[in-house]
Amino acid sequence: MTKAIVFEPEYVEALRALFEQTIAFNQVLGLRIVAIRPGSVDGSLAMKPELIGHPTHQRLHGGVISATLDAMGGLAVMAAIGARHMDEPPEARLTRFGKLGTIDLRIDYLRPATGPRFTARAEVLRLGSRVASTRMEFHDAEDRLLSTGAAAYIVS
Repeated sequence: MTKAIVFEPEYVEALRALFEQTIAFNQVLGLRIVAIRPGSVDGSLAMKPELIGHPTHQRLHGGVISATLDAMGGLAVMAAIGARHMDEPPEARLTRFGKLGTIDLRIDYLRPATGPRFTARAEVLRLGSRVASTRMEFHDAEDRLLSTGAAAYIVS
């Protein structure tokens, strides 16, 4: 039986700061991290006028959903890479994301995204030495599944 991986609070806070403050586009979207685990992450996003894609129906723009799921998938990969290298100090693990980039992204829009708040979850399906594969979900405030995503990221 293997020991469950628990990230240090300073590592979680550093990832949160990187994601929410350093990446300017995530600030524009208003993305917030709710949970960071070794192979999955949860986040939230509030509706705001700048994110509306259909003014008559007050629907969230599809590009916002796509960008959110892509960002969450990348963060899940960061968490998985960090979990793989728990033998290193947090600062060293944080330097491992320099080459991380999206190489493939697919989004399926299932329902219109309306409402005051949304949640997104991403999980790593496979973390290889060069490529990571993820699955993502986007939900509304009533936890209805609005969109799904799948992505591949270069990790080396």
